[in-house]
Amino acid sequence: MIRAGLALIRALIWAWVLFNVGMVVWVLLNSVKSSREIFDNPAGLPATWMWENFATAWSDSGLGAAAINSVVLTLVSVALIMALSIPAAYAVARLGGRSSGPVTTFFAVGMSIPFQAFAVPMVLIGAGLSRFMIDWVTGVWDTRITVTLFYVVLSLPFSIFVLIGYFRSLPGDVEEAAALDGASPFRTFRQIMVPLAKPGITTVAVLNALSLWNETVIVLMLVPDQSAQTLNVALLNFYSNMQYTSNWGGLFAGVVIVVLPMIATYLWFGRRIVNGMTQGIGK
Repeated sequence: MIRAGLALIRALIWAWVLFNVGMVVWVLLNSVKSSREIFDNPAGLPATWMWENFATAWSDSGLGAAAINSVVLTLVSVALIMALSIPAAYAVARLGGRSSGPVTTFFAVGMSIPFQAFAVPMVLIGAGLSRFMIDWVTGVWDTRITVTLFYVVLSLPFSIFVLIGYFRSLPGDVEEAAALDGASPFRTFRQIMVPLAKPGITTVAVLNALSLWNETVIVLMLVPDQSAQTLNVALLNFYSNMQYTSNWGGLFAGVVIVVLPMIATYLWFGRRIVNGMTQGIGK
């Protein structure tokens, strides 16, 4: 009975994998077809490979500028998230003492709050921050900075929670040996614990990059300037203009431009992500 259940679960997983791979292949094929051929032969190979669809999507729909915004926002946000979450997680896991458990629970609660609960406060805070910076500080303010701040704040609970478990899974004997050799806590953290925690740090960084690259709602709420919007918003605007252009091949090419980098990233780091998540899961 147990074997039959496991076989059924395995079959369902493979069916789901094949379905997703089939969808990716279907999008790739339709990205190099004309709009008419997409409707005439949606599942077949293209009669004429129209690679110019990618050039059209990149230039005419503004995906080129949006790609730069997405790359910069994602890289800067992930760098700030890791710079804050790594020392915070280590401090809670190793130096927190009796307060370690309640603090960990605090971050777990932060993960459980739905994003929709922050929507209205985020808009009000973003507008107030922009007015304050323009009127009193710099005289100019880029809304992408506001987006980056919210990216960092909303990603910290998950990042710190996962890294706390990973740091707890590391052996404490190494720290004791370093202390006996006269190493300070900061030196032990920087030269010993961070290199040991590299799989967990890589996992958290990649998961945050995937999440922020695919994020759309925060940019829609906080960035009114079209030149400062990200790939997902630009693709959404491209889709809205389809009623005038009917360039379905270009739309599929835009989907490939948005999705393919993250698929490649996950394929490259997939095993590391699984190892990083499972190594600290029991702690």
